[in-house]
Amino acid sequence: MPKSLFEKVWQAHAVRTLANGQTQLLIGTHLIHEVTSPQAFGMLRDLGLKVAMPHRTFATVDHIVPTDQRTEPFSDPLADQMIKELRKNCTAHGITYFDLGSGKQGIVHMVGPEQGITQPGTTIACGDSHTSTHGAFGAIALGIGSSQVRDVLATQTIALSPLKVRRINVTGHLRAGVYAKDVILHIIRTLGVNGGTGYAYEYGGPVFDGFSMEERMTVCNMSIEGGARVGYVNPDEKTYAYLKGRPYAPQGRAWDEAVAHWRDIASDPDCVYDDVVTLRGEDIAPTVTWGINPGQGVSITETVPDPAQAASDDERTSIEEALAYMKLKAGKPIAGTKIDVAFLGSCTNARLSDFQEVAQYLRGRRVAPGVKAIAVPGSQLVSALCAELGIDRVFRDAGFEWRAAGCSMCLAMNPDKLVGDQMCASSSNRNFKGRQGSPTGRTLLMSPVMVAAAAVTGAVADAREVFPVSARN
Repeated sequence: MPKSLFEKVWQAHAVRTLANGQTQLLIGTHLIHEVTSPQAFGMLRDLGLKVAMPHRTFATVDHIVPTDQRTEPFSDPLADQMIKELRKNCTAHGITYFDLGSGKQGIVHMVGPEQGITQPGTTIACGDSHTSTHGAFGAIALGIGSSQVRDVLATQTIALSPLKVRRINVTGHLRAGVYAKDVILHIIRTLGVNGGTGYAYEYGGPVFDGFSMEERMTVCNMSIEGGARVGYVNPDEKTYAYLKGRPYAPQGRAWDEAVAHWRDIASDPDCVYDDVVTLRGEDIAPTVTWGINPGQGVSITETVPDPAQAASDDERTSIEEALAYMKLKAGKPIAGTKIDVAFLGSCTNARLSDFQEVAQYLRGRRVAPGVKAIAVPGSQLVSALCAELGIDRVFRDAGFEWRAAGCSMCLAMNPDKLVGDQMCASSSNRNFKGRQGSPTGRTLLMSPVMVAAAAVTGAVADAREVFPVSARN
């Protein structure tokens, strides 16, 4: 019987069906970081257990690590303690650790692909909700909590309920100035922040076929914002080309065997999905969130919604709450909204291609007076490549602060935080209340090029008008 990639990978990793109907699922690769692992290792110690398969676990530091100075001990005692704890646990259990001095440290969801650890047909788990990023490679990648991190460390398995599969096709092509970030914001706006509950999202169609691996990662990264537990793209020649020669990718004959297997695990052409949604690429415009969840977005040419025009009482209440928090007026164009901070970074948009794309438009421009702009590479490898290509200098010359690799202002567990009710144009993935470090801070999600346009104009702006944005290849 024809099967989807999700079904194939799930069945290949199913250990058994539990009495409650859940599946005990083998986790092929476990990624850990400094924030959700200390508790899990502590539980192992309390139970007198060891890590079952340390060769399948890889660690790095990203969430709480500072991006402005890396001299230890860090000024934040909690950050200093967490990183020391991770080092100790990795040493004690023989876990591969990409530390600050390795040249390979970075956001966990960037380190996996960069090192070739992320591979098609595998199951991946990490104590971070945006683990769905790795689905860009045709992996079933799951964000888990600390108790499940403990379970994976101790048994290399977790208990999960099977998911339905929704195929999301994006047809046609994208217009100039429209990026992968706009695609996922459009999908979430269309299907809702709870639309994916109980589903794995399989992305496909001409737009995804044309996307680079880094663009696919951007979309899969935010699947969780649409309520889906998993988001993935079937592996293809771009996937194999990206992985070939990376440190942990198969080599020699093993590579040929791996590619043959990866081709087989792609969804069968005539498989049946639980649901199919088709969107036109031409209908997608540069998108900006105006509210307090990623589904509250509008195109750059639209206005902020009016609660009086809401379709239901619940929707009206939700709009009113968001407008009150964001201090925006109903019916007012989103373009022209003043910003205080511009943030380019996060596991959604801090890859080399993101900085390359922005740099070509940023040359010769300056950040607007009164705007604090920071650029944070997602990994040390990206930072090194940007330095080699002179991209970091372009950002510095434009008035951006160029930081060291880490999660930074995406979730502000480090010193990079909003102050008061500052408005931030952000390339990150969440615009929840207080997400960026201040309980009254406000976040507008958008693509990296749109962040740059806001940074140089001091307000939300259509990047197609600010820069000579060229058509996509």
